[in-house]
Amino acid sequence: MYKILLSSILIFFTLTVCTSQSFEGAWKLESVNGVEASDREVIKIVVDGYFSLGSKSLADHSFLGAAGGEFKLVDSKFIEKRDFDTYDDSKVGKLLTYDYKWLDEQTLEYSSPTETKVWKRISQNDNELDGNWVITGREREGKLNKMTPGDRRTIKILNGDRFQWVAFNSATKSFMGTGGGIYTSEDGVYVEQITFFSRDRDRVGDSLHFEYDIINNEWHHQGKSSKGQPIHEIWSPYAEAYPTDFSAN
Repeated sequence: MYKILLSSILIFFTLTVCTSQSFEGAWKLESVNGVEASDREVIKIVVDGYFSLGSKSLADHSFLGAAGGEFKLVDSKFIEKRDFDTYDDSKVGKLLTYDYKWLDEQTLEYSSPTETKVWKRISQNDNELDGNWVITGREREGKLNKMTPGDRRTIKILNGDRFQWVAFNSATKSFMGTGGGIYTSEDGVYVEQITFFSRDRDRVGDSLHFEYDIINNEWHHQGKSSKGQPIHEIWSPYAEAYPTDFSAN
């Protein structure tokens, strides 16, 4: 009787832990339909009801694809509304539903009628800049110009020590570029180490250093771009510019 009671308690505790686990953090694709993803690196970042993923070939760092958008959880369903998808742009604006389950505290399985993917969390570390941001200001010729968010947007999503920026137009399904990697943010210094870049794979391995400050809930970002050009940008919380909308096109 004691063993049965103890087992029941352990099962209940395990289910409680798994169902209450946060999806936020950085994830790495482990397998697709039981086949190990050994030829590529696919990193997914999840934060503030938004996800973004980028993929590269491990052989030569060439860019393979990117996708992302809003999501919500309903029971054991993961429901996406994609803003961009270089693999299949017909999915942009559609509601996509996946079953999910926790295999352990750091491993998630997503399944659809056609495929099953296993993701392993690689980091859940917290940093000051964690969140999903959209660019709303940029300095040009010494003047800081404000930008009004619209269908054409550039976002930068950060969580679990990983970052990804993406430029796209959700209305036309156009994709302009993306890049990402590992980052740190401490004492006003933001550092990016590029691990993939859709426009120039030779940039992989580069490190970029910037100064930053949070002013009135906006991220002020200054330094030099990957091309060595000086930049001064303002990034605002994505959710303020684009309230959640799960109506499908």
